[in-house]
Amino acid sequence: MKRGFGKAKWIALILIPLLALGLYTQYPKLTIISGYAAKNLASSVFLAGRTPQAVVADDHDIPMISLAGEVVLPNTKEVEASVFGMHKRRAVFREGLGSVLLPKGSPLPDMKFVPQRNLSPSPLPYPLGHAEPKDTLFPGVDYDQLLKGVDQAFSNPEEQRTRTVAVLYRGHLVTERYVEGFTPDTPVLGWSMTKSILATLYGILEYQGCLDLADPAPVDSWQEDERREITYNDLLRMQSGLAWDEDYSNISDVTRMLFLAEDMAAEQAEKKMLGPPGSIWNYSSGTSNLLSGILRSHFANQQEYLDFPYRELIDRIGMHSMVLETDYTGNFVGSSYGWASTRDWARFGLLYLNRGNWAGAQLFHPKWTDYVTRPTEMSTESYGAHFWLNRDGKYPDAPEDMFMANGYQGQHVFIIPSMELVIVRTGLAEGPDFKGNTFLKEVLKAFPQKK
Repeated sequence: MKRGFGKAKWIALILIPLLALGLYTQYPKLTIISGYAAKNLASSVFLAGRTPQAVVADDHDIPMISLAGEVVLPNTKEVEASVFGMHKRRAVFREGLGSVLLPKGSPLPDMKFVPQRNLSPSPLPYPLGHAEPKDTLFPGVDYDQLLKGVDQAFSNPEEQRTRTVAVLYRGHLVTERYVEGFTPDTPVLGWSMTKSILATLYGILEYQGCLDLADPAPVDSWQEDERREITYNDLLRMQSGLAWDEDYSNISDVTRMLFLAEDMAAEQAEKKMLGPPGSIWNYSSGTSNLLSGILRSHFANQQEYLDFPYRELIDRIGMHSMVLETDYTGNFVGSSYGWASTRDWARFGLLYLNRGNWAGAQLFHPKWTDYVTRPTEMSTESYGAHFWLNRDGKYPDAPEDMFMANGYQGQHVFIIPSMELVIVRTGLAEGPDFKGNTFLKEVLKAFPQKK
């Protein structure tokens, strides 16, 4: 008879409890992981037109998400994902509305209403139209230095992971670059750049006389407590005082909202107050989706709600590639799920560079640009109203007047009024891996400096 355990048995005795403990602690995250994988793959394939292989190899090559296994069903435009066969999730693509995660056991939501869009191309050269951009040479621009600056963003590709860059100067495209698999027409997920699109819709409503930013937000459940004092302005500036946990590394308010909630607009509305409005600055994707839900209340029906962003902003400035995805209950996911080509993200920046004027038409009041770029108290001058600012010197080699639409993994629309520039960068990495300040520094060297 052999005495004791062999080496392999001892190792198994140690490892099995450790694996069990790991599975126990990570198990609640599996539904978030499979939800992310299903949703992102469905949108990337059926909306952006990318191959499943490229998305899984590149986009899903991040901690935890790489554990998911996905199945693409092209006939029904669905993606199923799970982690080791557990916590299966299903995402379905709907033309005009984007992809949506289905709650477990729930059917596809009603698709009776889809946005009615005007996609007639303009004969004007890009960026005002859809014809090829004019080949314009500006005196005083160092084009060799400009190329060096763009090169910097694409250097160390395994670290910086830049995908696309476009630069507009004085309303003209002066350079652009794309990695393999991306073109000027490829829609890119803006993540939180979508927040700036959402804010602009409120600027348009204000300009049309439909609301006053000083008015209390019309949320029925707030009318019997101190939350009734929260205004549109408080929500746009992320200073509502409401509790919110914006942590993407764990199960948190934001991950539950994006990958578990049916009605994303309701998540922030249900939170308690941590302090009076204006006393706390707390970045919150829940606040943006709450604003999406409030926006819905300004219209008589779902069709009017769906049409408004496209009629008054997106298609009006020719952003024909853009799709604002909706949640299961029909709200725009204004925090995160706006897709547009790099050229179309640049159009959006140009609209703000021109203070709301597009080819002679005023979409929002010129002072709206001043509003969104005025620092919010308690934000250390880093945030305005759903736009990021450079007043805090985060990018020390860029002008202080630069403001930005920023998104997860380093999506950026940099708007620099003093230099008449819009710079778009998209990718899969943000600082410190993406050297944002160095990129801006090298690009800005190519242009005349403000005296």
